[in-house]
Amino acid sequence: MRLSIVIPLLNEEANLRVLHERLAKVIAELACDAQIVFVDDGSTDSSAHVIAELAANDQRVVGVRFSRNFGHEAGSTAGLDMADGDAVVLMDADLQDPPELIPKMIEAWRAGSDIVYARRKAREGETAYKKATSWLFYRLLQFLSDVDIPQDVGDFRLVDRNVLETVKRCREQDRFMRGLIAWTGFRSAAVDYDRPERAGGKTKYNTLKLFWLSLDAAVGFSILPLRLATAVGFTVMAGSLVMVGILVAQKLLRELDIPGYALQTAGLFFLGGVQMLMLGILGEYIGRIYRQSQGRPLYVVREVIQGEMRSGNRKPMS
Repeated sequence: MRLSIVIPLLNEEANLRVLHERLAKVIAELACDAQIVFVDDGSTDSSAHVIAELAANDQRVVGVRFSRNFGHEAGSTAGLDMADGDAVVLMDADLQDPPELIPKMIEAWRAGSDIVYARRKAREGETAYKKATSWLFYRLLQFLSDVDIPQDVGDFRLVDRNVLETVKRCREQDRFMRGLIAWTGFRSAAVDYDRPERAGGKTKYNTLKLFWLSLDAAVGFSILPLRLATAVGFTVMAGSLVMVGILVAQKLLRELDIPGYALQTAGLFFLGGVQMLMLGILGEYIGRIYRQSQGRPLYVVREVIQGEMRSGNRKPMS
């Protein structure tokens, strides 16, 4: 068996040596052929130098450096494009994804599961606000998406080669790897674990980035937002007609003097807000169609680092 381990990262110099050391121990216990792919997503610290150092001392290490920051999903894509193992593990570099869980994932894979994802039971070192927003993110994602995406599961997972080849054929610009892997529909299993706190560095996902990630997931895997927009529009229209009927009846039958300026003003502002919301949802889908039609590559590789070799590659990779 050949195992590929894909690690997209941004400014993780504080964790890379420890992560590599722990991965080396796990690989030695598994006694398998392995490949470790570090994807540097435009780091501004010394991450690239650390990767080069690790590659020089470990022939299993491959470093991929982007020309600039393309985002975590693009980094995951580049690593999966580079992976050549029978099974591929995708994980983060912050040591919150414990390498020691990989043997259990391989065991589940050998038992017949094509996708083995690590499910978080506890989240150490996180604030109540972070836990609450994460809980809300996964529930909204489940509600909006047409694909059954596992809850409380990050990017840490193992996929079979067949799953990998299927995912590699999906080249949309606005990517959500968790959704793409779930979309393949292969057999899956969960391995539960307690997620430790970040060992070093800072998290790259704040509330705003989580919001955009959830938007990518909702728009990329469902047309439910468009249907909700239609439902809201129909509801507002029906409510307006009912209100007009009530006002006309009061004016004609009861001869009430109803100026209605406040009601009309509030109604106009409300309708204007609804229209802007609907246009925003529609524009989000149109914008994604536009980006996809441009045909630009998902990422651009500056150089590939392997062993003593450092090969520059400024050609875009799709």
